[in-house]
Amino acid sequence: MLPTSVSKERSSSAMSRSNSMLPQYLRRIIKWQQMDIEYTFWQMLHLCTSPKVVYQHTKYHKQTKNQWARDDPAFVVICSLLLSVATVAYCAVYDHSATHAVFVVISVLLFHFLITGAVLATCCWFLTNAYLREESPNSHVVEQRVEWLYAFDVHCNAFFPLFVMLHVIHYFLSPLLVAHGFIPVLLSNLLFMVAACYYHYLNFLGYGVILSGFNPSRYFLNMYFSQRL
Repeated sequence: MLPTSVSKERSSSAMSRSNSMLPQYLRRIIKWQQMDIEYTFWQMLHLCTSPKVVYQHTKYHKQTKNQWARDDPAFVVICSLLLSVATVAYCAVYDHSATHAVFVVISVLLFHFLITGAVLATCCWFLTNAYLREESPNSHVVEQRVEWLYAFDVHCNAFFPLFVMLHVIHYFLSPLLVAHGFIPVLLSNLLFMVAACYYHYLNFLGYGVILSGFNPSRYFLNMYFSQRL
């Protein structure tokens, strides 16, 4: 579990540092020169093949910059562009109206990726900081809080392999999957099940890297017996 310091000053300073990260993060979205495109594609590749390597680098990032979240918005920008291209490809095949295609691209980008991700990240950020931290008796321990941007990073990391399976692989298999019969239905459901399971697995890895000492069985047993007593 995340250690919590008894000092309120450290808590307020950590929160203020987390709040100051967001405006700087948003300003860098329009500055392509400051984005590490090569490292972003490296992360995307390894999220699909060996995601633990990506979160091992997240630990190094915390040790060098003292923050879990990325300070580079390249991952969100590139993922948004790829999602837009994939949606346009679907619209080119299955949609006959340019106006409706524009609406579909905007709705997929905003609601399916950004807004849904922000809601999920906010819920996970609140639950992690509220219930998965424990008080540390050592006043010299630096307080560890899950940054909201890191919670959003975890969603983006988990979303990319889901995007590959449900937007890219599904697109090339669509001539088979839209056919009638038991096999197309089975393959479609299997593809969605694998994508959903992998999404939740990457969420588990993302929060597990900062909750390395967290034992969920012990945590819920302690909660149960404390309420009984």
